[in-house]
Amino acid sequence: MHINTKRGFTLLELLVVIVIIGLLAAYVGPRYFAQLGKSERSTAKAQIEGFARALDAYRLDLGHYPATAHGLNALVIRPAGEVKWNGPYLQKAVPSDPWGNAYTYRSPAQDGGDFDLLSYGRDGIPGGQGEAADISYR
Repeated sequence: MHINTKRGFTLLELLVVIVIIGLLAAYVGPRYFAQLGKSERSTAKAQIEGFARALDAYRLDLGHYPATAHGLNALVIRPAGEVKWNGPYLQKAVPSDPWGNAYTYRSPAQDGGDFDLLSYGRDGIPGGQGEAADISYR
């Protein structure tokens, strides 16, 4: 009599394991991707705050914020006619927001303040809610 000592998994055992893995993925996946969206918004807020500090340093040197036409690039490249410019005020070129869109800069601000500095969020258009909501400095 020859006894087969090889053991394997039955089809039922494999199906049970696959179902358990699927349930775990269904539970953990949405939580993971929700955190990813929060991370992108946090990155945009941090970049905007860094730009605002650089804009304040620019204003201290020149007595005014860069014109809208010069934009945030005035923090890296001297605008024509600005003899008191003491930059660059950023260590690297102005990056895009975490969704690949350009940040919006206006000076003076639409509400009469010094400047507007914002990202339009995931959708790249004004307004929105959740991950598509605008992120602004003020």
